[in-house]
Amino acid sequence: MASSAAGAATGAARPATLQGTCTELTLKLAALPGTTITGSTSLAAGTLKAGANEVPAHCLVTGQMLPRTSPVDGQPYAIGFEMRLPLAWNGRFFHQGNGGIDGRVLPATGGFGGGVTTHALLQGFAVLSSDAGHTAAAGPAFGIDPQARLDYGYQAVGKLTPMAKSVIEEAYGKLPDRSYFGGCSNGGRHALVAASRYADDYDGFVAGAPGFNLPKAAVANIASAQRLARVATKADDLNTAFTPAERQALSNAVLAKCDALDGATDGLIQDTAACQRSFSFERDVPTCTGERDGSCLTTAQKAAIGPRFSGTLTSTGAPVYSSFPFDGGHGAAGIGFWMFTAPLALDSGSVGHIFKVPPAPVAGFNGPAFSLAANIDELVAQINATNSTYTESAMSFMTPPKPTELSTLKARGGKVLVFHGVSDAIFSANDTARWVDAVAAANGGQAGSFLRYFPVPGMGHCSGGPATDQFDLVSAIVAWVEAGQAPERITASARGAGNAGGVNADVPASWPANRTRPLCAYPTVARYVGSGDVESAASFRCR
Repeated sequence: MASSAAGAATGAARPATLQGTCTELTLKLAALPGTTITGSTSLAAGTLKAGANEVPAHCLVTGQMLPRTSPVDGQPYAIGFEMRLPLAWNGRFFHQGNGGIDGRVLPATGGFGGGVTTHALLQGFAVLSSDAGHTAAAGPAFGIDPQARLDYGYQAVGKLTPMAKSVIEEAYGKLPDRSYFGGCSNGGRHALVAASRYADDYDGFVAGAPGFNLPKAAVANIASAQRLARVATKADDLNTAFTPAERQALSNAVLAKCDALDGATDGLIQDTAACQRSFSFERDVPTCTGERDGSCLTTAQKAAIGPRFSGTLTSTGAPVYSSFPFDGGHGAAGIGFWMFTAPLALDSGSVGHIFKVPPAPVAGFNGPAFSLAANIDELVAQINATNSTYTESAMSFMTPPKPTELSTLKARGGKVLVFHGVSDAIFSANDTARWVDAVAAANGGQAGSFLRYFPVPGMGHCSGGPATDQFDLVSAIVAWVEAGQAPERITASARGAGNAGGVNADVPASWPANRTRPLCAYPTVARYVGSGDVESAASFRCR
């Protein structure tokens, strides 16, 4: 896919400057339909930083759209947002998709990867961030309101986009020349949904760890928790089912079998596909012959953990979600959160209140009890169900319609960059690769003209893990959209001691602090050329 034509460039955006003061802008925005501006603040250069870099002076505008009271749960709702508008604007708009179940207006900066040292705001974009139509105070209970479900899934984006472009037009005297959308996790899901539903409104999309099958992933994680509970040595602690030492033993076994497949024994598995063919969970992970000591897994543990990697199934053998790849990052600290805490504390409420029809009652809801007692077959049916109140299923409002059919985006010259940590423990890199393959198949094998996917070996969910997880995809998507420079490789760095964007504690002590590697456009793989500094991306080729 990576070798197909890059696609035509659309031309560079034209800079402009903010017209008037932030206070004057607030007055201009008073007539925006359905919108209330709640604040406007002038922020001096250096008030925010991206790593060691000072963010230029900008105007912070806050507001909300379409306030209402739900006829279903009686609660107030609105779409809260903020926009950050640089005094010296580069002519571009960036819509920032946020993670989790939204509910918070995060700072509108537009950054990706681990230890951000640059982002869209630093580069001069006007950036929008929103809560997707509900507040964090409600938690997942906002899902009782059917309209809040739809806003969270996709409709808030459709309402925010024209408003944000109107704000930009008032601020700079012209509309943005180029518009971009990006985020990671649920923000990556937002990006792929927007690429399908709102392709006419955006020129480029960056989707990290895109949970475009999020309801399925949540149900599969609940099923995994049920299996783990059966082998946990403490009933109230799933960590005891698969301890940090045991998870590292799995990583060590995978590395022993797969690390050298790319030509360098360096703690990173670049050839993921070859590794899945070479590694056997049953054969290559030692089976305990006595007590558990952290170096092996019991037969019961293997039975509980194995389906996570082979793919969780219903009682009739139908797939619930995707398989997960074996990689070198299963021992990282963040993996435990997604395997043991998330299914009881996060997935329970998401599935119970937001995704299933009918939703679980809020009163008396107990997340761990819900997850550990749930019937998986019923949950699979319920995330696909509708009724007279909830007229769209979760698998409708959360996912891109016709996900492999991106003809509108393709026809207008739009571009999509996707990245995903191979050791992600909640959204599977296998699911992303399967989708990329399906898009390629739907386009005669030539999807590389508008879609590029960059797996990140060792990386967990959006960042972290024993990985080179610091990279700049904002510049990459702009170069592709506006100059036709399709990325074949993107240089990524490890975040060892002294990293300006923040140290990644999962970087092994044996690695240099600033190791670099190329992220290669799938299905090419970074391979050591056989000579040169093994710690430098320059010594690897994407093949």
